[in-house]
Amino acid sequence: MSDHTDAAVVPTSAHEPPYYAVVFTSTRTGQDSDGYQRTAEHLSRLVRDIPGFLGEDFAHTPGGLAISVAYFRDLEGIQRWRQHPEHLVAKRRGRERWYEQYAIHISRVEHAHGFARG
Repeated sequence: MSDHTDAAVVPTSAHEPPYYAVVFTSTRTGQDSDGYQRTAEHLSRLVRDIPGFLGEDFAHTPGGLAISVAYFRDLEGIQRWRQHPEHLVAKRRGRERWYEQYAIHISRVEHAHGFARG
């Protein structure tokens, strides 16, 4: 759900596997005047309080494809987030107003490493 145009461009650090990645890809309807950005930022703050949440990344293509990846230590954390009352309201509003289409992919991360210059 995140759509942070002013967020720092820094990838989430690699974590010690195993953990899970929730990949949310979407295209939007263009109905942004309806609180989308405010809701996305609010949810991004809320998810940080979910036990097992590790971080998130987001990117957008010029053609309108948005990709958000949320990382969780375990499936229980993902389930807690799926059932969070404010997340449920936002999902409903997203289907009604904001998204033309979306897909969610959940995968287990078996290997992770990173690099940072300097």
